Amino acid sequence: MNNFRFNVCTDIRFGKDQVEALPEIMSSLGKKVLMVYGGGSIRKNGLYDKVKMLLADFEVFELAGVEPNPKITSVREGVKLCKAHQIDVVLAVGGGSTIDAAKVIAGGAHYEGDPWDLVVDSSEIGKVLPIVTVLTLAATGSEMNKNAVISNMEMNEKLGTSSRDFIPYASICDPTYLFTLPSNQTAAGTADIMSHIFEQYFQPQKGAFISDRFAESLLKACIKYCPIALEKPDDYEARANLMWASTQALNSLLTCGKGGGWTCHPIEHELSAFYDITHGVGLAIVTPRWMRYILNEDTVDKFCEYGRNVWGITETNPYKCANMAIDATENFFKACGIPMTLGEVGIDDSKFKVMAEKAVRLGGLQDAYVPLNEKDVETILRACL
Repeated sequence: MNNFRFNVCTDIRFGKDQVEALPEIMSSLGKKVLMVYGGGSIRKNGLYDKVKMLLADFEVFELAGVEPNPKITSVREGVKLCKAHQIDVVLAVGGGSTIDAAKVIAGGAHYEGDPWDLVVDSSEIGKVLPIVTVLTLAATGSEMNKNAVISNMEMNEKLGTSSRDFIPYASICDPTYLFTLPSNQTAAGTADIMSHIFEQYFQPQKGAFISDRFAESLLKACIKYCPIALEKPDDYEARANLMWASTQALNSLLTCGKGGGWTCHPIEHELSAFYDITHGVGLAIVTPRWMRYILNEDTVDKFCEYGRNVWGITETNPYKCANMAIDATENFFKACGIPMTLGEVGIDDSKFKVMAEKAVRLGGLQDAYVPLNEKDVETILRACL
């Protein structure tokens, strides 16, 4: 079990009507607010009007239209607004993409160069404006972590960056805001949550018993509650458990005592960078193919552990047990209505070589659970066709 540091200081306000605490939260941070949000969903469900009413005593500036895979162009616009109006605090109202954009905007507000520099090299991140979030989608865990992922479509790059100062000061998590989500977003968000867990669960370190049991319980929560949320979108119990699973899946808890490179995320980032597909869909497509590719005598016991503890598989033959667990994972994603081939989302093999090269060069795949080279990644991508 590795040494670790766990110090996440976000003030989580979880439950119905917690948005009422927004003026109290913001009061200690300043009066000039940049409100960052995506499309029209928060206007349709009334959240936009509610936030504006609660912040009537604040000077609120707005950046709308942040994309599902947030673009550096939107970040640049937000940074301009921060500098022009001497913004005190950045308020993200939306899902992980909105929060990720808000984080880099908050970092760029005191940076003299192009904010893309902060994505390419996190050591360039200096002073960061305080960040507050109102979460509307259970997926990325950005409401309680230090990470942000931004796309530069001119360069076909989707990169992650991080800073402890990116950890939100406070996050309002009201499961009722998930009631109006389209089913495809609920399903893709759940795939994203599960992928975060897989990336930390499938690591070579031994002895992190508690972290692995946490991971398995969160996976079981996703498996139990995603179908319920799809069938009954306003089921509070299902939405609450998915929202809390999202937050716990990527707030550093599951990686305590573990660590190492990720695999499916770097591969999927290339799919999104070139084709701008939904992140969770790309992860769902890649994950079972990656699992099958790396199944060998060194990994089979971990896959059996996953199969037994998450899916309740009792098969005693290790390879049969492992393959049953992988099949169960793929079938779950299918049952949730997620496209499970690249062809279904309009991707062919024409860019596989360049995507494989960039995934290895930019994604740290040499440090993954099972290290991968360019040929490995291309083989996995072809299996996704």
